[in-house]
Amino acid sequence: MTIYNNTIIDDLLDRYKSIIGKDFYRYRNHVYRVFLNCSLLDSSPENQEKYAYAVVFHDIGIWTNHTIDYLQPSIAVACEYLASNGKKDCITDITLMIYWHHKTSRYRGSSEEIVEVFRKADWIDVSLGILAFGVERDQIRMNRKRLPNLGFHFFLLKKLLRNLFVHPLNPLPMFRK
Repeated sequence: MTIYNNTIIDDLLDRYKSIIGKDFYRYRNHVYRVFLNCSLLDSSPENQEKYAYAVVFHDIGIWTNHTIDYLQPSIAVACEYLASNGKKDCITDITLMIYWHHKTSRYRGSSEEIVEVFRKADWIDVSLGILAFGVERDQIRMNRKRLPNLGFHFFLLKKLLRNLFVHPLNPLPMFRK
């Protein structure tokens, strides 16, 4: 599967290109790698639109609110967009996917299947494929080769280290147990 251009993803990313600035292509590649991981974990067509919205918005608060504590700001941006673009029916699912995407253990609850797929898909990318959740490692490597990291993980590490010094008691505010 080689979906490297998705209309929803491309249109939304274009809206935030100037806000994301120099980080645009590293974030774009992360977004597409997570989207492809979602597709590998769940090939059902009915969920692809929700995954497309979730991947674009899941970390967007890093740039829109200039914070590493970005889950609530990302959710706010997603909800505002979805509500004003006739997608209110997606808000709950996308909110759950964004809020729980850094959960360190299995998510159980409302919309469990898609939230789990999204959580695993992001962890696959964040862990550089060390966590694979049953996805073929060759497929992960191929997607990483076609959509290179471009320093995305180094960018995140710098943000986390800065946050450690400012908030030493809460250095990883985005993680959930």
